[in-house]
Amino acid sequence: MRGEILYGLARLPQGRRRESLAKQTASLFGTITCEPAPESAGDAYAKIKRSREQQGLPFDENDLWIAATASALGATLVTRDSDFGSLEGLTTADWTA
Repeated sequence: MRGEILYGLARLPQGRRRESLAKQTASLFGTITCEPAPESAGDAYAKIKRSREQQGLPFDENDLWIAATASALGATLVTRDSDFGSLEGLTTADWTA
């Protein structure tokens, strides 16, 4: 989600790498639509969280909301994080591979 990308960028030390990534981020956000989380994301959140609890598999809260929102929107989640691949019904893509 937008917030996670901006947070990661803010954590980087000042320098050329951060400046370069900030420009790439601005370009990315200029070309894609950041959708608000629909009400149905709450339904998906509850379902995913309960399923993970029953399996004894913890899942980061922010990642859970990201997955729930993507699932509710029927969107493909672009990520390098392999943990998302284990979520049933969520389509993921790794653009870095």
